[in-house]
Amino acid sequence: MKKPVVDYRGLRPGNLNAPEYRHVKLLAGWLGYLALYFLTENLILQSRCHVIHCALDDVIPFCEGFAVLYCYWYVLLVGSLLYFFLYDIPRFKQLQVYIMLTQVMAMTAYILYPSVQNLRPTSFERSNFLTWLMGQIYAFDTPTGVCPSLHVAYSVGIASVWRRTGYSPKGWKAWMIASAVLISISTTFVKQHSVVDILAALPVCAVCEGLVFGRLGGRPGRRLRAYLETEKV
Repeated sequence: MKKPVVDYRGLRPGNLNAPEYRHVKLLAGWLGYLALYFLTENLILQSRCHVIHCALDDVIPFCEGFAVLYCYWYVLLVGSLLYFFLYDIPRFKQLQVYIMLTQVMAMTAYILYPSVQNLRPTSFERSNFLTWLMGQIYAFDTPTGVCPSLHVAYSVGIASVWRRTGYSPKGWKAWMIASAVLISISTTFVKQHSVVDILAALPVCAVCEGLVFGRLGGRPGRRLRAYLETEKV
């Protein structure tokens, strides 16, 4: 088993500002996201939300088989962050910052333009583990705050960071790109998102690509890239 590039056994609350541990503070971004998620899910009434829908949504059937790809997203997200956290700190910083940027932009959209989708089936034609799983997801995750899709934005970010690693085989990079595409498609087949949500996520990803990987100028972009390009923060 590979040895982590940082010995986290010495991590303590009092030494979070040490150069070798400073990147750990980026994980606090998840606390901010979860707080905003809770607030938007519980304080924004569905009656105030704009319905997201397009004609293509009516053509796409519900298909529980895509639940496998939809849930694979969680494995991909946690697995990628954990791998980079242990073995590639610069890539961890890139991915976590990318995710935080998408969270800020998406949550801003959810607050300023509350969204909801009414695509979920009222009942399932078949009863199996996958339909049970989707039922549990529906119960946990309300159909509000859907545009843009964070499922899509995170997936693109994960693929983008993996594609830039110098040590990953071409086959693995190709699979990461395919994963982003398949996961994005799966969100429509399990009726968690409209096609509109996928399209709305693309400009969000474009902004994040520019900020994180150097295509957008200006002081914020330069400062962010200076931070990300530092081996140890």
